[in-house]
Amino acid sequence: MNTVRLRHRLAGVAALSALVGAGALATAPSAAAKANVLTLTKVSLHAPGLRANVTYSCDPGMNHELVANATALDRPGHDESIAAGTVKKAQLVCDYKDHTTQVTLRPAAGSHFAKGDKVKVAVFYFDEDGFSYARQEAVAVL
Repeated sequence: MNTVRLRHRLAGVAALSALVGAGALATAPSAAAKANVLTLTKVSLHAPGLRANVTYSCDPGMNHELVANATALDRPGHDESIAAGTVKKAQLVCDYKDHTTQVTLRPAAGSHFAKGDKVKVAVFYFDEDGFSYARQEAVAVL
């Protein structure tokens, strides 16, 4: 008889522990799970280069910059046109929440972009040690 009661009590304690653990997970902040995320939302002409709209989130205390690079695609007979832009770490709000920013991409010497050009844009974080991460790419028609 005692063995049956002990088993029932142990089963009850295990079930209660599982429920408490599930409740703790359900109430934990979900923001940490989405930190250091980048989403490229729009690319447009911004004379003489481009402008990229980016939604981002990052961990508090991160020491990095947000970088965007663009390359013109499908332009036979033309030299490669490229552009780059940076959002400095002081301009980023890192609090796990989503924020938006605009990155102005300046063309390299001899590069140009025009309406109808197809461009590949990459956005990523670049840290003080030279590592890049959270890279996202998109192709857009200007």
